[in-house]
Amino acid sequence: MSKKISKDMNIIEIVQTCPESVEIFQKYGLGCLGCAAARFENLEAGAKVHGFDPDQMVAEINALIKE
Repeated sequence: MSKKISKDMNIIEIVQTCPESVEIFQKYGLGCLGCAAARFENLEAGAKVHGFDPDQMVAEINALIKE
């Protein structure tokens, strides 16, 4: 996969682009996929609301894409 994930992408778009990103969301305890906000909230906003570093999450998801 050649597309990189960024923190300004909405959560559903990230999961559609990189389905394996679900494991990162689960690792952080984010139930974003079942949340209505996932359709319009970007990763940065979601991570900050839950007290996580969005840059770290993006790095981990992009590392999955490279594998």
